[in-house]
Amino acid sequence: VMIAMLRGLLADKQPSRLVLDVGGVGYEVLIPLSTYDRLPAPGGECRLLVSHIVREDDELLFGFATAEEKQLFNLLMTISGIGPKLALCVLSGLTVAEFKRCVAEGDIKRLSSVHGIGRKTAERIVVELRDKIDPVEAFAFRTPAGAPSAPETVIRDTLLALGQLGYAQESARKMLQAAIDGGADASTSETLLKRVLSGR
Repeated sequence: VMIAMLRGLLADKQPSRLVLDVGGVGYEVLIPLSTYDRLPAPGGECRLLVSHIVREDDELLFGFATAEEKQLFNLLMTISGIGPKLALCVLSGLTVAEFKRCVAEGDIKRLSSVHGIGRKTAERIVVELRDKIDPVEAFAFRTPAGAPSAPETVIRDTLLALGQLGYAQESARKMLQAAIDGGADASTSETLLKRVLSGR
């Protein structure tokens, strides 16, 4: 039986692990710092999304406060040379948003600053995950105060169009942000794309 979620009372917590009392049974769960920061005080109710890893001689539970953390953990596990504990180190050293931005921008220096991640591993992460990271999720697009935020579909379609025109992802992002900062009409991808290109 594979465990996907646990809900119970927090019996004990440390920065790298916790014990969850579920119906009188204590489950030891390994966690990243990002999850630890969201935990209640001992005795409080806690819900964790779980990755249950079974090995020949061991079973380990890895717990996460959000679906995004669990998804990133599982994604990291697909990379050769990255095991569950190293994947936890990544989640402890970077937020999900920071990680996605590093991959999208190819920021090897920032990735390799995470404990346990060397330059070669950081390069492998970028190469293997760059096409799997959503550019809209990787970058936070600011909108001027008082202006309506651009719909995600408009942002996504405009980035896609710029990519098809030959612009690199980072260049496209900067051009798009400049247009939004300048008060561009972001009601449709067509009007936004025209504004982006006319600003060049």
